[in-house]
Amino acid sequence: MEVLIDNRQTSHEIPLQDIREKAQAILNALDYPEAELSILIVDDSQIADFNTHYLNREGPTNVIAFPMGEGDFSDINPNLLGDVVISVDTAEKEAYHAGISMLERFIQLLTHGILHLVGYDHTDDGEEAEKMTRISNDLLVLLEVPMQYPL
Repeated sequence: MEVLIDNRQTSHEIPLQDIREKAQAILNALDYPEAELSILIVDDSQIADFNTHYLNREGPTNVIAFPMGEGDFSDINPNLLGDVVISVDTAEKEAYHAGISMLERFIQLLTHGILHLVGYDHTDDGEEAEKMTRISNDLLVLLEVPMQYPL
């Protein structure tokens, strides 16, 4: 198991060990205790660049997940789940509107991103989206973080 964190922003102090422990708790609860995960912490301008370059969307977003379990080379390292990129600027704004701490919102986004890495999706707003929300909320209760603020 390895949870790698790359903090590429300087405007917010981030408790990296807390984030690492929460990520590992999420992986354990999802039955991926040996998974490898990369977390990239960025600001709004950096995530906007990712959003444009990789998703062909304009502007910043809160979280982007890049699963490694898909595609031509997914069998090289089956324990490598992928990357979760989170904007702390957007997390802070959303936390303020939700009345929670930025760290709590960050953990919500991290949970959401990890769920995408292990195959959950919510694009159809149907049964799969409901299942993802239910699992996300169960994980957040386990982590003692407020339930999901709408993404």
